[in-house]
Amino acid sequence: MERGTCKRIYCNHQKRIEIMEKEFIKLIKTTLNSDYIGDDCAYLKDLGIVISQDSLVENIHFLRNKITPWQLGWKTANVNISDICASGAEPKYMTVALSLPKDITPEFIEEFYNGLKAACQGVEIVGGDITGAEKIFISATVIGKTAGRNISSRSNAQIGQKIVVSGIHGSSAAGLKLLLNNQLDPKKLIKTHLEPVAQREISTLIAKTQTTPYAMMDTSDGLMDALSQIAEGSGVQMYVDFDKIPFDEEIKIFPNWRDLILFGGEDYQLVATVDTPPAGAIVIGEVLAGKGVKLNGKEFSNDLIEQKLYKHL
Repeated sequence: MERGTCKRIYCNHQKRIEIMEKEFIKLIKTTLNSDYIGDDCAYLKDLGIVISQDSLVENIHFLRNKITPWQLGWKTANVNISDICASGAEPKYMTVALSLPKDITPEFIEEFYNGLKAACQGVEIVGGDITGAEKIFISATVIGKTAGRNISSRSNAQIGQKIVVSGIHGSSAAGLKLLLNNQLDPKKLIKTHLEPVAQREISTLIAKTQTTPYAMMDTSDGLMDALSQIAEGSGVQMYVDFDKIPFDEEIKIFPNWRDLILFGGEDYQLVATVDTPPAGAIVIGEVLAGKGVKLNGKEFSNDLIEQKLYKHL
């Protein structure tokens, strides 16, 4: 089979899996009849915590020859902490389970945990598990504290609220393209992909200043994906002005740079709907009556968004 054909089949398989993921979540939620499943974090109000679990799988979320063990530890911490930030809670504790192939060395483990520790910054690693596997599989659970904070949900967007984002969009997807093309520059785009940073500061500002219900998600699967999920969960229309979305001009080296901004994932920025935008948040639109996402007057159906859905590798 030709290499190009293999790549197309792999991409189609990945796309199918990631589209089916949403259907699986709906099925699981219905089967369990659970009010907790739906957001990226379960809000356990009686315990005063939120809890989130996420995984990174070799050759799906990262390539071992494109990332250092330190960067892998750093990324593991931040992508999981980001889910807690999206809820508005304060990240406090983490457990990490590692499934590892036989060729992993003690040096790899030490460097991985140094990266993990460097990224945690006040989040205490309190346990985990290690077992064997054919490739690296990392599963982390993070617990966040909710005291003194207004906790978000993707079903909380209110008509009339402003849509705000943190940071720039499209850089991580651009960095991944560079890595896969064996290009080394611009280095800052590659660093954005390999060393993401959870948006703790703006998460805290939003959670402590909003007095009414609000929606918030991170852009792990892309800006348009987050906007679409909030629109669907809240039964509203997310009206966005593309020209107000912040991005790094250097991504214009790619012909499809606009798609990178809208559909590129793993920036781990935040998207929220708020009554009063806090300092540092950038207003890109407004919540209106209706449904779906409208960008500069053009409606984006869920089908169109899913066709362009971000694929990790």
